[in-house]
Amino acid sequence: MTAFQPIRALQVLVDHDVRFVVIGGVAGATHGSPSVTQDLDVCHERGPENLARLSAALGSIHAALRGVDDDVPFVPNAEALEAGGHFTFTTDLGDLDCLGIPAGTLGYDDLVKTAIDVDLDGLVVAVASLDDLIRMKRAAGRPRDLAELEILGALREESPS
Repeated sequence: MTAFQPIRALQVLVDHDVRFVVIGGVAGATHGSPSVTQDLDVCHERGPENLARLSAALGSIHAALRGVDDDVPFVPNAEALEAGGHFTFTTDLGDLDCLGIPAGTLGYDDLVKTAIDVDLDGLVVAVASLDDLIRMKRAAGRPRDLAELEILGALREESPS
């Protein structure tokens, strides 16, 4: 099992000039959630140039589809990334999920409007707002999302308006 290195994975995306917003558990942690996550979730902009940059970034960390047989051929090139909306990868830096249009959103352009810049060990990245995280968790509706929704809701009540 590869050690989870979210800051290094984010650095790779930044180094490749990928346009993205951090979502999921890492985003929740930046807002104060105590929940532990073992993957990095990002919502990427789906334009052709950005998909080419994302493809290069994924290639540099040897991204492979997670949860499929090794003999299933898949190359995370821009065309493949454009054809799908949600990819779960294993990489040299841990699990990375790339979502084009997360549940409850219209995608990158929707999320980046209210995203906040967060400094993570010297690396500044866009992170989904607490309200957007709540919106995504509510729309996804899985048991783990509903549990996290309670935590995020409590954080929302504690935060200044």
